[in-house]
Amino acid sequence: MQREEQHLSRRSLLQALGGGMGWLGAASVLSDVRGAEVASPHFVPRAKRVIHLFMNGGPFQADLFDPKPLLHKYAGQRPDSANLVTERPTAGLLPSPFKFHQRGESGVPVSELLPQLGQHVDDMCILRSLHGDNPNHGPALLQMNNGTIVPTRPSMGAWFLYGLGTENENLPGYVVLCPGRPVRFSILWNSAFLPSAYQGTYINHSNLDPGKMVPFLRNTQLDRAQQRQQLNLMQQMNARHQQHRDAAALEARMKSLETAFHMQFEASDAFDLNQEPQSIRDQYGKGHYAHGCLLARRLVERGVRFVQVYYGNSQPWDTHAGHNDKVKSLCQSIDQPTAALLADLKQRGLLDDTLVVWGGEFGRTPTSENGNGRDHNHHGFSMWMAGGGVRGGMTYGETDDFGFRAAQDKMHVHDLHATMLHLLGLDHERLTYRYAGRDYRLTDVHGRVTHEILL
Repeated sequence: MQREEQHLSRRSLLQALGGGMGWLGAASVLSDVRGAEVASPHFVPRAKRVIHLFMNGGPFQADLFDPKPLLHKYAGQRPDSANLVTERPTAGLLPSPFKFHQRGESGVPVSELLPQLGQHVDDMCILRSLHGDNPNHGPALLQMNNGTIVPTRPSMGAWFLYGLGTENENLPGYVVLCPGRPVRFSILWNSAFLPSAYQGTYINHSNLDPGKMVPFLRNTQLDRAQQRQQLNLMQQMNARHQQHRDAAALEARMKSLETAFHMQFEASDAFDLNQEPQSIRDQYGKGHYAHGCLLARRLVERGVRFVQVYYGNSQPWDTHAGHNDKVKSLCQSIDQPTAALLADLKQRGLLDDTLVVWGGEFGRTPTSENGNGRDHNHHGFSMWMAGGGVRGGMTYGETDDFGFRAAQDKMHVHDLHATMLHLLGLDHERLTYRYAGRDYRLTDVHGRVTHEILL
Protein backbone atom coordinates (compact mmCIF):
# COMPACT_ATOMS: atom_id res chain seq x y z
CA MET A 1 0.00 0.00 0.00
CA GLN A 2 2.83 2.41 0.93
CA ARG A 3 4.61 1.64 -2.35
CA GLU A 4 1.36 2.30 -4.25
CA GLU A 5 0.87 5.61 -2.43
CA GLN A 6 4.45 6.56 -3.18
CA HIS A 7 3.89 5.77 -6.87
CA LEU A 8 0.66 7.77 -6.96
CA SER A 9 2.26 10.73 -5.21
CA ARG A 10 5.22 10.73 -7.59
CA ARG A 11 2.94 10.30 -10.62
CA SER A 12 0.77 13.21 -9.47
CA LEU A 13 3.85 15.31 -9.02
CA LEU A 14 5.17 14.46 -12.47
CA GLN A 15 1.78 15.17 -13.99
CA ALA A 16 1.70 18.51 -12.26
CA LEU A 17 5.18 19.39 -13.44
CA GLY A 18 4.53 18.19 -16.96
CA GLY A 19 1.06 19.71 -17.01
CA GLY A 20 2.30 23.20 -16.32
CA MET A 21 1.46 24.00 -12.70
CA GLY A 22 3.01 27.42 -12.86
CA TRP A 23 6.51 27.50 -11.46
CA LEU A 24 6.38 23.91 -10.30
CA GLY A 25 8.55 23.04 -13.29
CA ALA A 26 11.31 24.97 -11.60
CA ALA A 27 10.88 23.16 -8.29
CA SER A 28 14.40 21.77 -8.45
CA VAL A 29 15.80 25.29 -8.11
CA LEU A 30 13.01 26.81 -6.05
CA SER A 31 13.38 27.36 -2.35
CA ASP A 32 10.87 28.82 0.03
CA VAL A 33 9.91 29.07 3.63
CA ARG A 34 6.16 28.96 3.26
CA GLY A 35 4.71 27.63 6.47
CA ALA A 36 7.86 28.37 8.43
CA GLU A 37 7.16 30.60 11.38
CA VAL A 38 8.82 33.99 11.37
CA ALA A 39 11.32 33.55 14.16
CA SER A 40 11.79 36.19 16.82
CA PRO A 41 15.13 37.99 16.62
CA HIS A 42 17.41 37.92 19.65
CA PHE A 43 16.96 41.68 20.11
CA VAL A 44 15.30 44.61 18.38
CA PRO A 45 16.66 44.71 14.80
CA ARG A 46 17.72 47.84 12.97
CA ALA A 47 17.36 46.15 9.57
CA LYS A 48 14.57 43.91 8.33
CA ARG A 49 16.14 42.97 5.01
CA VAL A 50 19.43 43.01 3.11
CA ILE A 51 20.43 43.87 -0.45
CA HIS A 52 23.90 42.57 -1.27
CA LEU A 53 25.45 44.16 -4.35
CA PHE A 54 28.17 41.67 -5.13
CA MET A 55 31.07 42.73 -7.36
CA ASN A 56 32.41 39.36 -8.41
CA GLY A 57 36.13 39.53 -9.16
CA GLY A 58 37.19 42.23 -6.72
CA PRO A 59 37.41 46.02 -7.26
CA PHE A 60 40.67 47.84 -6.49
CA GLN A 61 40.22 49.77 -3.27
CA ALA A 62 42.59 52.64 -4.17
CA ASP A 63 40.63 53.34 -7.37
CA LEU A 64 37.35 53.97 -5.58
CA PHE A 65 37.21 54.62 -1.83
CA ASP A 66 40.73 54.47 -0.37
CA PRO A 67 43.06 57.10 -1.96
CA LYS A 68 46.77 56.33 -1.75
CA PRO A 69 48.90 59.23 -3.02
CA LEU A 70 52.15 57.48 -2.08
CA LEU A 71 51.58 55.07 -4.95
CA HIS A 72 52.66 57.89 -7.26
CA LYS A 73 55.73 58.76 -5.22
CA TYR A 74 57.00 55.17 -5.17
CA ALA A 75 55.67 54.06 -8.58
CA GLY A 76 57.57 51.07 -9.95
CA GLN A 77 59.28 50.34 -6.65
CA ARG A 78 58.56 47.41 -4.36
CA PRO A 79 59.04 48.41 -0.71
CA ASP A 80 59.11 45.69 1.91
CA SER A 81 55.54 46.53 2.96
CA ALA A 82 54.40 45.82 -0.61
CA ASN A 83 56.15 42.47 -0.76
CA LEU A 84 53.11 40.36 0.08
CA VAL A 85 52.12 36.97 -1.31
CA THR A 86 49.07 36.94 -3.58
CA GLU A 87 47.82 34.42 -6.11
CA ARG A 88 50.23 35.46 -8.89
CA PRO A 89 53.65 37.15 -8.95
CA THR A 90 53.47 40.94 -9.16
CA ALA A 91 56.06 43.64 -9.80
CA GLY A 92 56.39 47.22 -8.57
CA LEU A 93 53.76 49.64 -7.32
CA LEU A 94 51.25 50.78 -9.93
CA PRO A 95 49.59 54.15 -9.20
CA SER A 96 45.90 54.73 -9.69
CA PRO A 97 45.36 57.55 -12.23
CA PHE A 98 41.92 58.49 -10.91
CA LYS A 99 41.29 61.57 -8.80
CA PHE A 100 39.35 61.75 -5.56
CA HIS A 101 36.96 64.46 -4.44
CA GLN A 102 35.42 65.14 -1.06
CA ARG A 103 31.70 64.53 -1.37
CA GLY A 104 28.62 65.33 0.66
CA GLU A 105 28.44 67.23 3.93
CA SER A 106 30.76 64.65 5.47
CA GLY A 107 33.52 65.30 2.95
CA VAL A 108 34.35 61.60 2.53
CA PRO A 109 36.63 61.18 -0.49
CA VAL A 110 35.16 59.24 -3.41
CA SER A 111 36.73 58.55 -6.80
CA GLU A 112 35.84 60.52 -9.91
CA LEU A 113 34.86 57.13 -11.36
CA LEU A 114 31.68 57.19 -9.23
CA PRO A 115 30.24 60.71 -9.63
CA GLN A 116 26.60 59.75 -9.01
CA LEU A 117 27.21 57.32 -6.17
CA GLY A 118 29.39 59.95 -4.50
CA GLN A 119 26.27 62.07 -4.05
CA HIS A 120 25.06 59.51 -1.50
CA VAL A 121 28.21 59.23 0.58
CA ASP A 122 26.46 60.79 3.59
CA ASP A 123 24.36 57.60 3.77
CA MET A 124 27.36 55.29 3.30
CA CYS A 125 29.90 53.86 5.72
CA ILE A 126 33.11 53.08 3.81
CA LEU A 127 34.83 50.03 5.27
CA ARG A 128 38.49 50.38 4.31
CA SER A 129 40.05 47.58 6.33
CA LEU A 130 38.36 44.36 5.21
CA HIS A 131 40.55 41.27 4.94
CA GLY A 132 40.07 37.58 4.23
CA ASP A 133 42.06 34.37 4.21
CA ASN A 134 42.65 33.37 0.60
CA PRO A 135 43.63 35.13 -2.67
CA ASN A 136 41.96 32.59 -4.96
CA HIS A 137 38.48 33.33 -6.35
CA GLY A 138 36.90 30.02 -5.31
CA PRO A 139 37.77 30.04 -1.60
CA ALA A 140 37.30 33.81 -1.32
CA LEU A 141 33.84 33.64 -2.92
CA LEU A 142 32.90 30.95 -0.44
CA GLN A 143 34.21 32.90 2.53
CA MET A 144 32.40 36.09 1.58
CA ASN A 145 29.12 34.32 0.84
CA ASN A 146 29.25 31.29 3.16
CA GLY A 147 31.58 32.38 5.95
CA THR A 148 34.22 29.74 5.27
CA ILE A 149 36.34 28.38 2.43
CA VAL A 150 34.81 24.94 3.01
CA PRO A 151 32.24 24.25 0.25
CA THR A 152 29.77 22.39 2.51
CA ARG A 153 28.46 25.23 4.67
CA PRO A 154 25.24 27.23 4.35
CA SER A 155 25.27 30.62 2.66
CA MET A 156 24.68 33.75 4.70
CA GLY A 157 21.27 34.21 3.10
CA ALA A 158 20.30 30.74 4.30
CA TRP A 159 21.41 31.70 7.81
CA PHE A 160 19.35 34.91 7.62
CA LEU A 161 16.20 32.95 6.70
CA TYR A 162 16.90 30.29 9.30
CA GLY A 163 17.10 32.99 11.95
CA LEU A 164 14.27 35.24 10.83
CA GLY A 165 11.95 33.42 8.44
CA THR A 166 10.24 35.30 5.63
CA GLU A 167 7.82 38.23 5.56
CA ASN A 168 5.97 37.10 2.41
CA GLU A 169 4.82 33.49 2.07
CA ASN A 170 4.07 34.00 -1.63
CA LEU A 171 7.65 34.78 -2.62
CA PRO A 172 10.96 33.14 -1.74
CA GLY A 173 12.66 34.75 1.21
CA TYR A 174 16.07 34.65 -0.48
CA VAL A 175 16.50 35.61 -4.14
CA VAL A 176 19.71 35.65 -6.18
CA LEU A 177 19.76 37.79 -9.33
CA CYS A 178 22.60 36.66 -11.57
CA PRO A 179 22.58 36.77 -15.38
CA GLY A 180 23.39 33.69 -17.43
CA ARG A 181 23.58 30.15 -16.11
CA PRO A 182 26.35 30.26 -13.47
CA VAL A 183 26.16 26.63 -12.34
CA ARG A 184 29.54 26.93 -10.64
CA PHE A 185 28.16 29.73 -8.43
CA SER A 186 25.15 27.81 -7.10
CA ILE A 187 27.10 26.66 -4.05
CA LEU A 188 27.25 30.32 -2.98
CA TRP A 189 23.52 30.40 -2.25
CA ASN A 190 23.02 26.83 -1.02
CA SER A 191 21.60 25.79 2.36
CA ALA A 192 24.02 22.87 2.91
CA PHE A 193 22.97 21.09 6.12
CA LEU A 194 20.27 23.64 6.95
CA PRO A 195 16.81 22.62 5.71
CA SER A 196 16.64 23.05 1.95
CA ALA A 197 13.77 25.52 2.38
CA TYR A 198 16.39 28.14 3.24
CA GLN A 199 18.50 28.00 0.09
CA GLY A 200 18.53 30.88 -2.37
CA THR A 201 16.25 30.98 -5.39
CA TYR A 202 18.29 31.74 -8.48
CA ILE A 203 16.81 34.10 -11.07
CA ASN A 204 18.39 34.61 -14.49
CA HIS A 205 17.29 38.14 -15.34
CA SER A 206 19.04 38.31 -18.72
CA ASN A 207 15.56 38.41 -20.27
CA LEU A 208 13.16 40.82 -18.55
CA ASP A 209 10.02 38.93 -19.47
CA PRO A 210 8.82 37.49 -16.12
CA GLY A 211 7.84 34.33 -17.98
CA LYS A 212 11.46 33.93 -19.08
CA MET A 213 13.02 34.86 -15.73
CA VAL A 214 10.75 32.45 -13.88
CA PRO A 215 10.41 29.13 -15.75
CA PHE A 216 6.85 27.80 -16.20
CA LEU A 217 5.42 30.87 -14.48
CA ARG A 218 1.95 30.65 -16.02
CA ASN A 219 -0.33 27.65 -16.31
CA THR A 220 -1.98 27.42 -19.70
CA GLN A 221 -4.05 24.28 -18.97
CA LEU A 222 -5.67 24.70 -15.55
CA ASP A 223 -7.34 27.66 -13.88
CA ARG A 224 -6.53 28.66 -10.32
CA ALA A 225 -9.31 26.61 -8.69
CA GLN A 226 -8.32 23.47 -10.60
CA GLN A 227 -4.68 23.92 -9.68
CA ARG A 228 -5.64 24.35 -6.03
CA GLN A 229 -7.61 21.09 -6.15
CA GLN A 230 -4.73 19.23 -7.76
CA LEU A 231 -2.22 20.60 -5.31
CA ASN A 232 -4.40 19.71 -2.33
CA LEU A 233 -4.55 16.11 -3.54
CA MET A 234 -0.81 15.96 -3.98
CA GLN A 235 -0.17 17.44 -0.56
CA GLN A 236 -2.56 14.98 1.09
CA MET A 237 -0.81 12.00 -0.49
CA ASN A 238 2.61 13.39 0.36
CA ALA A 239 1.50 13.98 3.95
CA ARG A 240 0.32 10.35 4.26
CA HIS A 241 3.62 9.17 2.85
CA GLN A 242 5.52 11.37 5.29
CA GLN A 243 3.69 10.09 8.39
CA HIS A 244 5.80 6.94 8.50
CA ARG A 245 9.11 8.50 7.52
CA ASP A 246 11.52 11.23 8.56
CA ALA A 247 11.41 12.87 5.15
CA ALA A 248 12.84 16.36 5.44
CA ALA A 249 13.38 16.55 1.70
CA LEU A 250 9.74 15.70 1.07
CA GLU A 251 8.61 18.37 3.52
CA ALA A 252 10.75 20.93 1.72
CA ARG A 253 9.26 19.86 -1.61
CA MET A 254 5.74 20.18 -0.22
CA LYS A 255 6.48 23.73 0.88
CA SER A 256 8.08 24.41 -2.47
CA LEU A 257 4.92 23.31 -4.28
CA GLU A 258 2.82 25.69 -2.19
CA THR A 259 5.09 28.64 -2.91
CA ALA A 260 5.17 27.72 -6.58
CA PHE A 261 1.37 27.84 -6.69
CA HIS A 262 1.20 31.29 -5.10
CA MET A 263 4.12 32.68 -7.04
CA GLN A 264 2.28 32.27 -10.32
CA PHE A 265 0.27 35.30 -9.32
CA GLU A 266 2.67 37.34 -7.19
CA ALA A 267 5.81 36.80 -9.29
CA SER A 268 4.05 38.11 -12.39
CA ASP A 269 3.86 41.41 -10.57
CA ALA A 270 7.14 41.40 -8.64
CA PHE A 271 9.38 40.62 -11.62
CA ASP A 272 7.61 42.80 -14.17
CA LEU A 273 9.67 45.95 -14.62
CA ASN A 274 7.14 47.26 -17.13
CA GLN A 275 4.98 48.15 -14.15
CA GLU A 276 7.55 50.75 -13.15
CA PRO A 277 7.12 54.31 -14.45
CA GLN A 278 9.51 55.09 -17.27
CA SER A 279 11.02 57.86 -15.14
CA ILE A 280 12.09 55.30 -12.52
CA ARG A 281 13.51 52.95 -15.14
CA ASP A 282 15.45 55.84 -16.63
CA GLN A 283 16.89 56.64 -13.21
CA TYR A 284 18.35 53.14 -12.91
CA GLY A 285 19.54 52.96 -16.51
CA LYS A 286 20.03 49.89 -18.67
CA GLY A 287 21.99 46.67 -18.39
CA HIS A 288 21.75 43.54 -16.27
CA TYR A 289 23.12 45.23 -13.15
CA ALA A 290 20.71 48.18 -13.46
CA HIS A 291 17.79 45.81 -13.92
CA GLY A 292 19.00 43.75 -10.96
CA CYS A 293 19.08 46.81 -8.71
CA LEU A 294 15.54 47.77 -9.67
CA LEU A 295 14.31 44.21 -9.21
CA ALA A 296 15.99 44.14 -5.79
CA ARG A 297 14.01 47.20 -4.70
CA ARG A 298 10.77 45.64 -5.98
CA LEU A 299 11.49 42.42 -4.11
CA VAL A 300 12.46 43.87 -0.74
CA GLU A 301 9.41 46.13 -0.69
CA ARG A 302 7.34 42.95 -1.10
CA GLY A 303 8.92 41.28 1.91
CA VAL A 304 11.84 39.32 0.44
CA ARG A 305 14.36 39.06 3.24
CA PHE A 306 17.63 38.85 1.30
CA VAL A 307 18.40 39.79 -2.30
CA GLN A 308 21.78 39.40 -3.95
CA VAL A 309 22.59 41.21 -7.17
CA TYR A 310 25.63 39.65 -8.84
CA TYR A 311 27.77 41.76 -11.10
CA GLY A 312 30.41 40.06 -13.19
CA ASN A 313 29.25 36.66 -14.34
CA SER A 314 30.21 37.53 -17.93
CA GLN A 315 32.44 40.56 -17.26
CA PRO A 316 33.87 40.30 -13.74
CA TRP A 317 35.98 42.80 -11.85
CA ASP A 318 38.95 40.55 -12.61
CA THR A 319 41.47 42.97 -14.11
CA HIS A 320 44.72 41.03 -14.51
CA ALA A 321 45.56 43.12 -17.59
CA GLY A 322 44.42 46.48 -18.92
CA HIS A 323 43.16 47.42 -15.47
CA ASN A 324 42.71 51.18 -15.93
CA ASP A 325 40.64 50.87 -19.10
CA LYS A 326 38.47 48.05 -17.76
CA VAL A 327 37.71 49.71 -14.45
CA LYS A 328 36.36 52.79 -16.24
CA SER A 329 33.79 50.65 -18.04
CA LEU A 330 32.94 48.67 -14.92
CA CYS A 331 32.37 51.78 -12.82
CA GLN A 332 30.30 53.41 -15.52
CA SER A 333 27.94 50.42 -15.51
CA ILE A 334 27.42 50.39 -11.72
CA ASP A 335 27.52 54.09 -10.80
CA GLN A 336 24.08 55.19 -11.96
CA PRO A 337 22.13 52.05 -10.89
CA THR A 338 23.69 51.91 -7.41
CA ALA A 339 23.03 55.60 -6.83
CA ALA A 340 19.46 55.18 -8.09
CA LEU A 341 18.87 52.25 -5.75
CA LEU A 342 19.98 54.22 -2.69
CA ALA A 343 17.90 57.23 -3.74
CA ASP A 344 14.85 55.07 -4.49
CA LEU A 345 15.03 53.21 -1.18
CA LYS A 346 15.43 56.46 0.72
CA GLN A 347 12.56 58.18 -1.09
CA ARG A 348 10.25 55.26 -0.27
CA GLY A 349 11.28 55.16 3.38
CA LEU A 350 12.92 51.75 2.95
CA LEU A 351 16.57 52.65 3.50
CA ASP A 352 16.13 53.04 7.26
CA ASP A 353 15.44 49.33 7.68
CA THR A 354 17.10 47.94 4.56
CA LEU A 355 20.81 47.18 4.82
CA VAL A 356 22.69 47.66 1.54
CA VAL A 357 26.12 46.03 1.29
CA TRP A 358 28.51 46.58 -1.65
CA GLY A 359 31.79 44.84 -2.44
CA GLY A 360 33.61 41.87 -3.92
CA GLU A 361 35.21 38.75 -2.50
CA PHE A 362 38.50 40.66 -2.11
CA GLY A 363 40.33 43.63 -3.63
CA ARG A 364 43.24 44.08 -6.03
CA THR A 365 46.96 44.61 -5.51
CA PRO A 366 48.64 48.03 -5.62
CA THR A 367 51.48 46.23 -7.37
CA SER A 368 51.33 45.50 -11.08
CA GLU A 369 50.66 42.26 -12.90
CA ASN A 370 51.56 42.05 -16.59
CA GLY A 371 52.65 45.65 -16.44
CA ASN A 372 49.13 47.12 -16.47
CA GLY A 373 46.99 44.71 -14.44
CA ARG A 374 46.39 43.92 -10.78
CA ASP A 375 46.28 40.58 -8.98
CA HIS A 376 43.84 39.46 -6.27
CA ASN A 377 44.38 40.96 -2.84
CA HIS A 378 42.81 39.48 0.29
CA HIS A 379 45.13 41.34 2.69
CA GLY A 380 43.17 44.60 2.63
CA PHE A 381 40.22 45.88 0.61
CA SER A 382 37.18 48.17 0.76
CA MET A 383 33.45 47.61 0.98
CA TRP A 384 30.61 49.85 2.04
CA MET A 385 27.33 49.58 3.89
CA ALA A 386 24.33 51.91 3.92
CA GLY A 387 20.99 52.07 5.68
CA GLY A 388 19.68 49.53 8.15
CA GLY A 389 21.19 51.12 11.26
CA VAL A 390 24.63 51.94 9.85
CA ARG A 391 26.19 55.35 10.39
CA GLY A 392 26.58 57.24 7.14
CA GLY A 393 29.16 59.77 6.03
CA MET A 394 32.13 58.02 7.60
CA THR A 395 35.04 55.74 6.90
CA TYR A 396 36.13 52.90 9.14
CA GLY A 397 39.59 51.39 9.31
CA GLU A 398 42.67 52.01 7.21
CA THR A 399 45.04 50.10 4.98
CA ASP A 400 48.80 50.71 4.89
CA ASP A 401 50.43 53.51 2.89
CA PHE A 402 49.94 51.66 -0.39
CA GLY A 403 46.52 50.12 0.23
CA PHE A 404 47.86 46.58 0.37
CA ARG A 405 47.20 45.35 3.90
CA ALA A 406 44.55 46.23 6.49
CA ALA A 407 46.45 48.14 9.16
CA GLN A 408 44.06 49.93 11.52
CA ASP A 409 40.73 48.73 12.94
CA LYS A 410 41.00 45.59 10.83
CA MET A 411 37.70 43.97 9.91
CA HIS A 412 37.72 40.33 8.92
CA VAL A 413 34.96 38.82 6.78
CA HIS A 414 33.74 37.10 9.97
CA ASP A 415 33.37 40.54 11.57
CA LEU A 416 31.38 41.73 8.56
CA HIS A 417 28.98 38.81 8.89
CA ALA A 418 28.68 39.25 12.66
CA THR A 419 27.80 42.91 12.13
CA MET A 420 25.21 42.14 9.45
CA LEU A 421 23.55 39.58 11.71
CA HIS A 422 23.58 42.05 14.60
CA LEU A 423 21.79 44.65 12.48
CA LEU A 424 19.15 42.01 11.71
CA GLY A 425 18.64 41.45 15.44
CA LEU A 426 20.61 38.21 15.56
CA ASP A 427 23.47 37.33 17.88
CA HIS A 428 26.01 35.58 15.65
CA GLU A 429 27.18 33.43 18.59
CA ARG A 430 23.64 32.25 19.37
CA LEU A 431 22.46 31.61 15.80
CA THR A 432 23.62 27.99 15.62
CA TYR A 433 22.54 24.74 14.02
CA ARG A 434 23.57 21.35 15.34
CA TYR A 435 24.87 19.01 12.67
CA ALA A 436 27.15 15.94 12.78
CA GLY A 437 27.72 16.28 16.49
CA ARG A 438 28.65 19.96 16.71
CA ASP A 439 27.07 23.40 16.60
CA TYR A 440 27.74 25.44 13.47
CA ARG A 441 27.28 29.13 12.85
CA LEU A 442 27.93 31.58 10.01
CA THR A 443 30.97 33.05 11.77
CA ASP A 444 32.36 29.66 12.86
CA VAL A 445 34.24 30.41 16.12
CA HIS A 446 35.20 33.95 15.16
CA GLY A 447 33.63 37.33 14.53
CA ARG A 448 33.25 40.67 16.33
CA VAL A 449 30.36 43.07 15.87
CA THR A 450 31.76 46.39 14.68
CA HIS A 451 29.72 48.63 16.97
CA GLU A 452 31.73 51.68 15.95
CA ILE A 453 29.84 51.96 12.65
CA LEU A 454 26.34 51.52 14.08
CA LEU A 455 23.84 54.23 14.94
